Amino acid sequence: MAHRHTGRPEIRYRYDSDGRVTEQLNPAGLSYTYQYEKDHITITDSLDRREVLHTQGEAGLKRVVKKEHADGSVTQSQFDAVGRLRAQTDAAGRTTEYSPDVVTGLITRITTPDGRASAFYYNHHSQLTSATGPDGLEIRREYDESGRLIQETAPDGDITRYRYDNPHSDLPCATDDATGSRKTMTWSRYGQLLSFTDCSGYQTRYDHDRFGQMTAVHREEGLSQYRAYDSRGQLIAVKDTQGHETRYEYNAAGDLTTVIAPDGSRNGTQYDAWGKAICTTQGGLTRSMEYDAAGRVIRLTSENGSHTTFRYDVLDRLIQETGFDGRTQRYHHDLTGKLIRSEDEGLVTHWYYDEADRLTHRTVNGETAEQWQYDERGWLTDISHISEGHRVTVHYGYDEKGRLTGERQTVHHPQTEALLWQHETRHAYNAQGLANRCIPDSLPAVEWLAYGSGYLAGMKLGDTPLVDFTRDRLHRETLRSFGRYELTTAYTPAGQLQSQHLNSLQYDRDYTWNDNGELIRISSPRQTRSYSYSTTGRLTGVHTTAANLDIRIPYATDPAGNRLPDPELHPDSTLSMWPDNRIARDAHYLYRYDRYGRLTEKTDLIPEGVIRTDDERTHRYHYDSQHRLVHYTRTQYEEPLVESRYLYDPLGRRVAKRVWRRERDLTGWMSLSRKPQVTWYGWDGDRLTTIQNDRSRIQTIYQPGSFTPLIRVETATGEQAKTQRRSLADTLQQSGGEDGGSVVFPPVLVQMLDRLESEILADRVSEESRRWLASCGLTVEQMQNQMDPVYTPARKIHLYHCDHRGLPLALISTEGATAWCAEYDEWGNLLNEENPHQLQQLIRLPGQQYDEESGLYYNRHRYYDPLQGRYITQDPIGLKGGWNFYQYPLNPISNIDPLGLETLKCIKPLHSMGGTGERSGPDIWGNPFYHQYLCVPDGKGDYTCGGQDQRGESKGDGLWGPGKASNDTKEAAGRCDLVETDNSCVENCLKGKFKEVRPRYSVLPDIFTPINLGLFKNCQDWSNDSLETCKMKCSGNNIGRFIRFVFTGVM
Repeated sequence: MAHRHTGRPEIRYRYDSDGRVTEQLNPAGLSYTYQYEKDHITITDSLDRREVLHTQGEAGLKRVVKKEHADGSVTQSQFDAVGRLRAQTDAAGRTTEYSPDVVTGLITRITTPDGRASAFYYNHHSQLTSATGPDGLEIRREYDESGRLIQETAPDGDITRYRYDNPHSDLPCATDDATGSRKTMTWSRYGQLLSFTDCSGYQTRYDHDRFGQMTAVHREEGLSQYRAYDSRGQLIAVKDTQGHETRYEYNAAGDLTTVIAPDGSRNGTQYDAWGKAICTTQGGLTRSMEYDAAGRVIRLTSENGSHTTFRYDVLDRLIQETGFDGRTQRYHHDLTGKLIRSEDEGLVTHWYYDEADRLTHRTVNGETAEQWQYDERGWLTDISHISEGHRVTVHYGYDEKGRLTGERQTVHHPQTEALLWQHETRHAYNAQGLANRCIPDSLPAVEWLAYGSGYLAGMKLGDTPLVDFTRDRLHRETLRSFGRYELTTAYTPAGQLQSQHLNSLQYDRDYTWNDNGELIRISSPRQTRSYSYSTTGRLTGVHTTAANLDIRIPYATDPAGNRLPDPELHPDSTLSMWPDNRIARDAHYLYRYDRYGRLTEKTDLIPEGVIRTDDERTHRYHYDSQHRLVHYTRTQYEEPLVESRYLYDPLGRRVAKRVWRRERDLTGWMSLSRKPQVTWYGWDGDRLTTIQNDRSRIQTIYQPGSFTPLIRVETATGEQAKTQRRSLADTLQQSGGEDGGSVVFPPVLVQMLDRLESEILADRVSEESRRWLASCGLTVEQMQNQMDPVYTPARKIHLYHCDHRGLPLALISTEGATAWCAEYDEWGNLLNEENPHQLQQLIRLPGQQYDEESGLYYNRHRYYDPLQGRYITQDPIGLKGGWNFYQYPLNPISNIDPLGLETLKCIKPLHSMGGTGERSGPDIWGNPFYHQYLCVPDGKGDYTCGGQDQRGESKGDGLWGPGKASNDTKEAAGRCDLVETDNSCVENCLKGKFKEVRPRYSVLPDIFTPINLGLFKNCQDWSNDSLETCKMKCSGNNIGRFIRFVFTGVM
């Protein structure tokens, strides 16, 4: 007996006399044999891997109670008399217990091996009414008499209400979110969404064909998108308002083989017989993948012809990776699959966990690295490590709803443990649950003013309004006001950025796009820049014209994206590629790398026969065990010119640098200064917000959800010192004893006093605090009199005027005057600067800070060399960040947000299980059965979405079979959550992810497959990892990524 799907090979089966399958034969994959005994089944695959399933019970009550895995490990399950799961024991002997309801069988309690429990409660219709997680947070749900969800309370207290106008329909006609904003929907009689009206009354309409497929989306501002399908229901064309059409072609099996752009260029993918992508071609450049019989990727071949290879254990876990440059990394796991040891060219890392599988610490070559601490609820509270001898700690605070309320970084002296640096940022939430207030270290509160469901309308610093935003019917920014500064933004009919005009003509810009959506021209009063691209979308040239200027700058790269000498400027060069992606020389320097692929030396290249004495310099770079740059030197003829050292916190964020420069001493001898120039850095999550040296403190306020700077606040160090004051708790402790001496308060009292002090300073004393004081016989006024006076220092405030990428072009004062301005090339190199007030403006491309001593840009997780347009070390997330580990986006001007909208994470029921709302089965928090995917603006008035799905074409595919791109739309989602606002780089990066070949599908989440290089993913992991990868690539975002990859071992 056999079966096959269209375009796929035939799968054959053999059966015994009892009708049981004994053999499954796959001509291009794994084949299986099945041996049956009374109480067990032995399954052997064609790689001679064996699993044994032990069973108990008869007929419909037969259950698998023990499983012997191919590596010899054993997992067990226990069931009650009616076949309901009661406990599962993993390979390490740890047991998870399940408590089902006696009558309904619904799970009412889950207790994990560490004793932490989750509880679930239901109504008489078996609908979940509340669930409490191990951390004590609760969700609640209410239903009407028809069983429809009418109200949901999230763990943070946010309430969403659902309204219905048809007593016979489960589809809501309106939802009210926690802010009180209402969104309305209309539906066809077949359950298709016809219109969606947002909280501002702006409507989006949808057209469908007779098969229920969405054929058109009509948005406000005249933006529409049209879609066409073939007879198999496959999307074959998408057309925007301006008639630009993208077409799609498929093979007989339904695999997407070709994407045809509006200009006719084609990107193709070839597949093997089982639908696994074996090569992708874009603009004539090809990448290929090879698989073993188990369908595991064993070899990647880059555009340069270089190879990366992989090895696995019998449980399909990655145990070795050898990169394109020969760098080899190995991984070891415990019985439950957790990473416990990794080896990287001499660096040996051990990983340690607690009973809840939370990482507690790790060691590198025997020395303790990071340490993690958690509170009784399981929330991360502290991370610490040693950096260059200094203990550096990050502390997190939360409110009772589990929301982050503060982050504090501290640096202590290596010998005395004295506190050298401390920086704290606090966060506050309004009654609707929006994080609308941030209290930066030593600054008044920053308050974000919003309308509707959180669209930005303005910003205040303390009680002073600073910035106002005006938006159109698509909530795109059209006007930004800051004092006398006014920036007007307009969009093309297709929704792309068309112009940005100031009331000062100096910074006006007009944008021109080609049919493929590539930016081809930026025009300003001073000059015009025109851009050319390769068929792969790489920037190949810039043509700059002005009154007395006409310059063409070409950019040449090898197939893998490494910079090459331009043939027009260097006609004698025979170099065609760098196979290992390590550039050894260019027109200016010679480069050397260590075995980890880190740049260790850069020396001026002196052409043969040329004698120069003033610039023959050598730059040397030294790193710690986490591949972070910790020591830099620049020498000339072995004489030091500059030296610098860097400190990092456990999350890899730089917290300090010390720089020694060459100077003349009292004897006239030139040598490095004895005392370094010290700079301290403070962070809010992944955004660098504070830079402090002996002269000033510069603080940056960013646009919400992005890395584009908005406001710059500078305070002289002398003024900053005057703001130092004792806290209320310290004041009372120093004189609170009965004899007038000091006393030590318990931590809970200190916390209450700190909260009271912050409320008094904000003039927002809560009723809870007033009642507490009254119970002590005290008043707010009495406590206020005990507080040290608050000194308000003189501050310089400027607005960042940035380009479309977030690169600062000017600093504008509240009077509308330009205090600083600069011009850059496309890779962030400074071309010209006007700085009459000697302001220190170090921000470059989003997430980058200029280091004057080295010429590099610190980019959160690595250092970027703008002269090369690439990083000096490899990407710490490996292949997840792209096949070229050094690469910066090869189209650095394309990171544009044409709609100014957002990135959404959406969920809906699994298509294989069905359901309505958000999940298959109970629509509740904690139910893992849902499909998750991402949606971003497509630049043409709608959203484009991407996700991971099972190929599911044959029984042989299995739960760990080949994956494919899921077919998703924003409109089909049960719920979409905003996860990133106004971040064009992230959106463009995700669009690239949507086009990539999907990894093999894994039914288990990442935590069970800790070595994760994108080779096995379910839909939830794929979307989460894609989002975090893009956030990190664009801005160095790594707070969550760091912890995630500590667990997965890809460092």
